[in-house]
Amino acid sequence: MLIVRPLNELLGLVPLFVGLLVLGRGETWRLLASGGVIVAIVLFGLLRWLTTRYRITTEQVEMHTGLFVRKRLAVPRDRIRTVDLTAKLGHRLFGLSAIRVGTGQRDQPGEDGLTLDAVSSGEAERLRVLLLTIARSDASAEESAEPAERPGVVLSQWDNAWLRYAPLTLSGLVAAGALFGFVMNFARELDIEVLDPMTEAAHWVADQPIGLTVALFAGVVLLVATLGSVLVYVVQFWGYRLTREPDDTVRVRRGLLTTRSVSVAEQRLRGVELIEPLLLRAGRGAHAKTVTTGLGRKGESNLLLPPAPVAEAHRVSAAVLRQDESPTSTPLRRHPLAALRRRMLRAVAPLLVLAAVLPWFAPSWTWQVVLALVPFSAALGWDRYRSLGHALTDRHLLARQGSAIRETVALQRTGIIGWRVSRSFFQRRAGLVTISATTAAGNGAYHVIDVAEADGLALADAAVPDLLRPFLER
Repeated sequence: MLIVRPLNELLGLVPLFVGLLVLGRGETWRLLASGGVIVAIVLFGLLRWLTTRYRITTEQVEMHTGLFVRKRLAVPRDRIRTVDLTAKLGHRLFGLSAIRVGTGQRDQPGEDGLTLDAVSSGEAERLRVLLLTIARSDASAEESAEPAERPGVVLSQWDNAWLRYAPLTLSGLVAAGALFGFVMNFARELDIEVLDPMTEAAHWVADQPIGLTVALFAGVVLLVATLGSVLVYVVQFWGYRLTREPDDTVRVRRGLLTTRSVSVAEQRLRGVELIEPLLLRAGRGAHAKTVTTGLGRKGESNLLLPPAPVAEAHRVSAAVLRQDESPTSTPLRRHPLAALRRRMLRAVAPLLVLAAVLPWFAPSWTWQVVLALVPFSAALGWDRYRSLGHALTDRHLLARQGSAIRETVALQRTGIIGWRVSRSFFQRRAGLVTISATTAAGNGAYHVIDVAEADGLALADAAVPDLLRPFLER
């Protein structure tokens, strides 16, 4: 740990050191600053190691850390939802892993939570099994780790054909933007004029025929986005493997440079959620997440399947839920036409109002551009209505909504702990309601939006009999 933690920190600061040392032209203050940062990081790693202790009992996990500000963290064993094993490049060089204990809704990206950094990979695997088992005694805890020696059942694994879905995630544009900012910062350090050549190139392109200009711009953006998204996809999901372990957990492994393994106890699973962004849906792709008790959806611990064929997403959902057929592929019931009118009105009316106002204070061509967007907005409103739907199976409540990002959730009926019925002023006039199933898993509530009042109340009563009936009888 004395080597690994400083090494991981230094790897993340390599661009800064390059800027200070290589581009600093030998300036003394840059050299001193680089040396000071390195010394501070090493000392911090030493203090972290000297002041960190952890203990696992049959009831809780405890960790003490800190020198000037002493922290004492304790997590009850029965509150553990996930165990996340992460191995950055520095960890992998020395055969180590960092163990992060996930406990629920407060587990957000960027928060350390209770993290044991770093233990040997063998010890990390043993602790993964141990922490996900509510031990009754030390002996039973040791016995619970024995089944981990048996291989898990593979539910899904990496397929090179999935790379074709990478450009449909738009992650390449984000990566390209970050890379552009990185290059510009270094160019300024070197006093290299990169804007002038770019400006000249832009003028040359602008002087070409409009068709060629549009084609060149679209080609460059498409090429950069494609290469960047494929690179990001490989770094994040390389070696993806979904297994059901002998200790009754569902485990996801993935990552190229930083490997990650997340285990979720099956007894905590309350359903699955299919996410279909517009471009990914156009390519008949989707990615899937778990709906887990006490675990929110904002972090990465609930990832079940990376962007892949939608058929694979349905198959994986069925396998994880131990169903012959995936509930996410169940035909859904359409919502009333009043829901369509609401979506079309909200999609088209703002543009028509804007087009009527623009001639008063904007150039004449602006309102024409706004009017040209009306058909596209109307199509989006129609797609939002087509995406609405709900259904009820023997074990699951199905709800779907969204267009730019369409989400389909299959929530176990036994995981529903309450209902919330809401109606806005305009919903009341249209005879519609929003029925929300509250649960201790995932988002905390899943909504059936703009359903007919009678159908919504009947759905809630059928999903969890007698829960809503006392209020309906009043």
